[in-house]
Amino acid sequence: MMDGPDQKPETVIRVRDLVTRFGTHTVHEGLDLDVRRGEIIGVVGGSGTGKSVLLRAIVGLLTPQEGRIEVLGQDVGRTTEDEYRRLRRRWGVMFQDGALFSSLTVQGNVEAPMREQTGLSPELRRTLADIKVRMVGLPDSAHAKYPAELSGGMRKRAGFARAIALDPEIVFLDEPTAGLDPIGAAAFDTLIRQLQAALGLTVFLVTHDLDSLHAICDRIAVLAERRVLAVGTMSEMLDIDHPWVREYFHGPRARAVAPSGQAKD
Repeated sequence: MMDGPDQKPETVIRVRDLVTRFGTHTVHEGLDLDVRRGEIIGVVGGSGTGKSVLLRAIVGLLTPQEGRIEVLGQDVGRTTEDEYRRLRRRWGVMFQDGALFSSLTVQGNVEAPMREQTGLSPELRRTLADIKVRMVGLPDSAHAKYPAELSGGMRKRAGFARAIALDPEIVFLDEPTAGLDPIGAAAFDTLIRQLQAALGLTVFLVTHDLDSLHAICDRIAVLAERRVLAVGTMSEMLDIDHPWVREYFHGPRARAVAPSGQAKD
Protein backbone atom coordinates (compact mmCIF):
# COMPACT_ATOMS: atom_id res chain seq x y z
CA MET A 1 0.00 0.00 0.00
CA MET A 2 1.39 3.38 -1.04
CA ASP A 3 1.90 6.11 1.52
CA GLY A 4 -0.14 9.27 1.09
CA PRO A 5 1.53 12.67 0.69
CA ASP A 6 1.12 13.46 4.40
CA GLN A 7 2.05 10.03 5.70
CA LYS A 8 5.45 8.91 6.87
CA PRO A 9 7.02 6.07 4.89
CA GLU A 10 6.30 2.64 6.37
CA THR A 11 9.20 1.10 8.27
CA VAL A 12 9.70 -2.49 7.07
CA ILE A 13 12.92 -3.21 9.01
CA ARG A 14 13.45 -1.88 12.51
CA VAL A 15 16.63 -2.68 14.45
CA ARG A 16 16.96 -1.49 18.05
CA ASP A 17 19.83 -1.74 20.55
CA LEU A 18 21.52 -4.53 18.59
CA VAL A 19 24.55 -6.17 20.19
CA THR A 20 26.48 -8.87 18.31
CA ARG A 21 29.63 -10.52 19.57
CA PHE A 22 31.95 -13.29 18.49
CA GLY A 23 33.74 -14.47 21.59
CA THR A 24 35.24 -11.38 23.18
CA HIS A 25 34.99 -9.35 19.96
CA THR A 26 32.02 -6.97 19.87
CA VAL A 27 30.88 -6.12 16.33
CA HIS A 28 27.76 -4.08 17.10
CA GLU A 29 26.87 -2.35 20.34
CA GLY A 30 23.57 -0.51 20.61
CA LEU A 31 22.99 -0.38 16.86
CA ASP A 32 19.73 1.18 15.62
CA LEU A 33 18.45 1.28 12.03
CA ASP A 34 15.14 1.82 10.22
CA VAL A 35 14.56 0.81 6.59
CA ARG A 36 11.62 2.29 4.71
CA ARG A 37 9.35 0.44 2.33
CA GLY A 38 10.29 0.90 -1.32
CA GLU A 39 13.72 2.44 -0.80
CA ILE A 40 17.17 1.29 -1.80
CA ILE A 41 19.37 1.75 1.24
CA GLY A 42 23.12 1.32 0.90
CA VAL A 43 24.97 0.03 3.98
CA VAL A 44 28.63 1.05 4.04
CA GLY A 45 31.48 0.94 6.51
CA GLY A 46 35.11 0.07 6.92
CA SER A 47 36.43 -3.48 7.01
CA GLY A 48 35.25 -5.30 10.12
CA THR A 49 32.35 -2.97 10.90
CA GLY A 50 29.87 -5.82 10.51
CA LYS A 51 27.91 -4.95 7.37
CA SER A 52 27.33 -8.55 6.35
CA VAL A 53 26.91 -9.55 10.01
CA LEU A 54 24.04 -7.04 10.26
CA LEU A 55 22.42 -8.50 7.15
CA ARG A 56 22.66 -12.03 8.54
CA ALA A 57 21.22 -10.95 11.87
CA ILE A 58 18.24 -9.30 10.19
CA VAL A 59 17.39 -12.42 8.17
CA GLY A 60 17.79 -14.68 11.19
CA LEU A 61 20.96 -16.49 10.18
CA LEU A 62 22.70 -15.50 13.40
CA THR A 63 21.35 -14.66 16.82
CA PRO A 64 22.49 -11.38 18.39
CA GLN A 65 23.34 -11.23 22.08
CA GLU A 66 20.95 -8.34 22.69
CA GLY A 67 18.48 -6.14 20.88
CA ARG A 68 15.34 -6.47 18.79
CA ILE A 69 14.94 -6.92 15.04
CA GLU A 70 11.53 -6.49 13.43
CA VAL A 71 10.95 -7.29 9.77
CA LEU A 72 7.56 -6.56 8.23
CA GLY A 73 6.13 -6.09 11.71
CA GLN A 74 7.41 -9.35 13.18
CA ASP A 75 10.12 -9.84 15.78
CA VAL A 76 12.55 -12.15 13.97
CA GLY A 77 14.02 -13.46 17.22
CA ARG A 78 10.65 -14.48 18.65
CA THR A 79 8.99 -16.22 15.73
CA THR A 80 8.01 -19.85 15.83
CA GLU A 81 9.44 -22.14 13.19
CA ASP A 82 6.28 -21.85 11.09
CA GLU A 83 6.12 -18.07 11.51
CA TYR A 84 9.77 -17.72 10.50
CA ARG A 85 9.21 -19.92 7.44
CA ARG A 86 6.30 -17.72 6.32
CA LEU A 87 8.26 -14.54 7.03
CA ARG A 88 11.27 -15.82 5.10
CA ARG A 89 9.11 -16.19 2.00
CA ARG A 90 8.64 -12.41 2.05
CA TRP A 91 12.32 -11.65 1.52
CA GLY A 92 15.09 -12.81 -0.79
CA VAL A 93 18.84 -12.83 -0.21
CA MET A 94 21.73 -12.67 -2.65
CA PHE A 95 25.05 -13.37 -0.95
CA GLN A 96 28.45 -12.48 -2.37
CA ASP A 97 29.15 -13.91 -5.84
CA GLY A 98 25.59 -15.28 -5.96
CA ALA A 99 26.33 -18.22 -3.59
CA LEU A 100 24.73 -20.64 -6.05
CA PHE A 101 24.47 -24.38 -5.52
CA SER A 102 27.31 -25.74 -7.65
CA SER A 103 25.50 -29.01 -8.36
CA LEU A 104 22.40 -27.31 -9.80
CA THR A 105 21.91 -25.50 -13.10
CA VAL A 106 20.78 -21.89 -13.15
CA GLN A 107 17.22 -23.12 -13.65
CA GLY A 108 17.58 -25.51 -10.71
CA ASN A 109 19.04 -22.80 -8.48
CA VAL A 110 16.13 -20.45 -9.17
CA GLU A 111 13.62 -23.25 -8.59
CA ALA A 112 15.26 -24.22 -5.28
CA PRO A 113 13.33 -21.73 -3.05
CA MET A 114 10.10 -22.76 -4.76
CA ARG A 115 10.76 -26.45 -4.07
CA GLU A 116 11.65 -25.72 -0.46
CA GLN A 117 8.93 -23.26 0.46
CA THR A 118 5.95 -23.84 -1.85
CA GLY A 119 3.79 -26.68 -3.11
CA LEU A 120 3.98 -25.60 -6.73
CA SER A 121 3.98 -28.24 -9.43
CA PRO A 122 7.25 -28.92 -11.29
CA GLU A 123 5.76 -27.45 -14.46
CA LEU A 124 4.78 -24.20 -12.75
CA ARG A 125 8.16 -23.99 -10.99
CA ARG A 126 9.93 -24.29 -14.33
CA THR A 127 7.74 -21.63 -15.89
CA LEU A 128 8.22 -19.18 -13.03
CA ALA A 129 11.98 -19.81 -12.89
CA ASP A 130 12.18 -19.17 -16.62
CA ILE A 131 10.48 -15.80 -16.11
CA LYS A 132 12.84 -14.81 -13.27
CA VAL A 133 15.93 -15.77 -15.27
CA ARG A 134 14.73 -13.62 -18.17
CA MET A 135 13.94 -10.73 -15.82
CA VAL A 136 17.57 -10.47 -14.71
CA GLY A 137 18.79 -10.32 -18.29
CA LEU A 138 20.33 -13.76 -18.70
CA PRO A 139 20.17 -15.37 -22.16
CA ASP A 140 18.16 -18.53 -22.76
CA SER A 141 21.42 -20.45 -23.10
CA ALA A 142 22.21 -19.79 -19.42
CA HIS A 143 19.26 -21.75 -18.04
CA ALA A 144 20.91 -25.16 -18.39
CA LYS A 145 24.40 -24.07 -17.36
CA TYR A 146 26.07 -24.77 -14.02
CA PRO A 147 27.64 -21.98 -11.95
CA ALA A 148 31.18 -23.03 -12.93
CA GLU A 149 30.26 -22.42 -16.57
CA LEU A 150 29.16 -18.83 -15.98
CA SER A 151 31.07 -15.57 -15.83
CA GLY A 152 31.11 -13.67 -12.55
CA GLY A 153 28.50 -11.24 -13.78
CA MET A 154 26.21 -14.03 -14.94
CA ARG A 155 26.52 -15.81 -11.58
CA LYS A 156 25.46 -12.63 -9.82
CA ARG A 157 22.45 -12.25 -12.12
CA ALA A 158 21.51 -15.86 -11.47
CA GLY A 159 21.81 -15.21 -7.73
CA PHE A 160 19.53 -12.19 -8.12
CA ALA A 161 17.00 -14.33 -10.02
CA ARG A 162 16.98 -16.81 -7.14
CA ALA A 163 16.55 -13.96 -4.63
CA ILE A 164 13.35 -12.81 -6.38
CA ALA A 165 12.06 -16.33 -7.04
CA LEU A 166 9.24 -16.06 -4.48
CA ASP A 167 8.21 -12.48 -5.37
CA PRO A 168 9.59 -11.02 -2.13
CA GLU A 169 8.85 -7.62 -0.64
CA ILE A 170 12.47 -7.11 0.51
CA VAL A 171 15.70 -8.12 -1.20
CA PHE A 172 19.04 -8.24 0.65
CA LEU A 173 22.08 -7.88 -1.62
CA ASP A 174 25.58 -8.47 -0.20
CA GLU A 175 28.26 -6.72 -2.30
CA PRO A 176 26.47 -7.42 -5.60
CA THR A 177 28.94 -5.50 -7.79
CA ALA A 178 32.16 -6.68 -6.09
CA GLY A 179 34.59 -8.12 -8.62
CA LEU A 180 32.77 -6.76 -11.67
CA ASP A 181 34.39 -4.44 -14.19
CA PRO A 182 32.97 -0.89 -14.29
CA ILE A 183 30.67 -1.62 -17.23
CA GLY A 184 29.33 -4.79 -15.64
CA ALA A 185 28.88 -3.06 -12.29
CA ALA A 186 26.97 -0.17 -13.88
CA ALA A 187 24.74 -2.65 -15.72
CA PHE A 188 24.00 -4.48 -12.46
CA ASP A 189 23.17 -1.19 -10.74
CA THR A 190 20.70 -0.46 -13.54
CA LEU A 191 19.19 -3.92 -13.12
CA ILE A 192 18.70 -3.35 -9.37
CA ARG A 193 16.95 -0.05 -9.94
CA GLN A 194 14.76 -1.41 -12.74
CA LEU A 195 13.60 -4.45 -10.76
CA GLN A 196 13.11 -2.37 -7.61
CA ALA A 197 10.77 -0.07 -9.53
CA ALA A 198 9.01 -2.84 -11.47
CA LEU A 199 8.43 -5.13 -8.49
CA GLY A 200 8.04 -2.53 -5.73
CA LEU A 201 11.00 -3.94 -3.82
CA THR A 202 12.70 -2.63 -0.74
CA VAL A 203 16.45 -3.18 -1.27
CA PHE A 204 18.96 -3.57 1.56
CA LEU A 205 22.29 -3.19 -0.22
CA VAL A 206 25.62 -3.93 1.48
CA THR A 207 28.25 -2.31 -0.69
CA HIS A 208 31.56 -0.45 -0.82
CA ASP A 209 30.92 0.74 -4.40
CA LEU A 210 30.70 4.52 -4.52
CA ASP A 211 29.23 4.36 -8.02
CA SER A 212 26.32 2.31 -6.70
CA LEU A 213 25.75 4.76 -3.86
CA HIS A 214 25.58 7.67 -6.29
CA ALA A 215 23.58 5.87 -8.96
CA ILE A 216 20.81 3.99 -7.18
CA CYS A 217 20.69 4.48 -3.40
CA ASP A 218 17.94 6.62 -1.91
CA ARG A 219 19.66 6.68 1.48
CA ILE A 220 22.97 5.51 2.93
CA ALA A 221 23.64 4.02 6.38
CA VAL A 222 27.22 4.32 7.64
CA LEU A 223 28.47 1.69 10.09
CA ALA A 224 31.30 2.88 12.33
CA GLU A 225 32.19 2.69 16.01
CA ARG A 226 30.02 -0.47 16.39
CA ARG A 227 26.81 1.32 15.44
CA VAL A 228 25.02 3.15 12.66
CA LEU A 229 26.87 6.44 12.78
CA ALA A 230 24.66 8.24 10.27
CA VAL A 231 21.77 7.66 7.87
CA GLY A 232 20.81 9.99 5.05
CA THR A 233 21.03 10.93 1.41
CA MET A 234 24.31 11.28 -0.45
CA SER A 235 24.18 15.07 -0.08
CA GLU A 236 23.69 14.67 3.67
CA MET A 237 26.66 12.30 3.87
CA LEU A 238 28.86 15.00 2.34
CA ASP A 239 28.11 17.34 5.25
CA ILE A 240 29.06 14.91 8.04
CA ASP A 241 32.22 15.86 9.92
CA HIS A 242 33.61 12.48 10.92
CA PRO A 243 37.10 11.27 9.91
CA TRP A 244 36.04 8.01 8.23
CA VAL A 245 32.96 9.51 6.62
CA ARG A 246 34.93 12.43 5.23
CA GLU A 247 37.68 10.20 3.88
CA TYR A 248 35.17 7.86 2.26
CA PHE A 249 32.88 10.46 0.71
CA HIS A 250 35.47 13.16 -0.05
CA GLY A 251 38.56 11.10 -0.88
CA PRO A 252 40.14 10.67 -4.34
CA ARG A 253 37.86 7.79 -5.34
CA ALA A 254 34.79 9.72 -4.24
CA ARG A 255 35.84 12.74 -6.31
CA ALA A 256 36.34 10.51 -9.33
CA VAL A 257 32.76 9.20 -9.30
CA ALA A 258 30.83 12.15 -7.84
CA PRO A 259 28.61 14.27 -10.08
CA SER A 260 29.86 17.78 -10.72
CA GLY A 261 29.68 19.89 -7.59
CA GLN A 262 29.77 17.01 -5.11
CA ALA A 263 32.57 15.49 -3.02
CA LYS A 264 34.66 18.65 -3.20
CA ASP A 265 37.06 19.76 -0.51
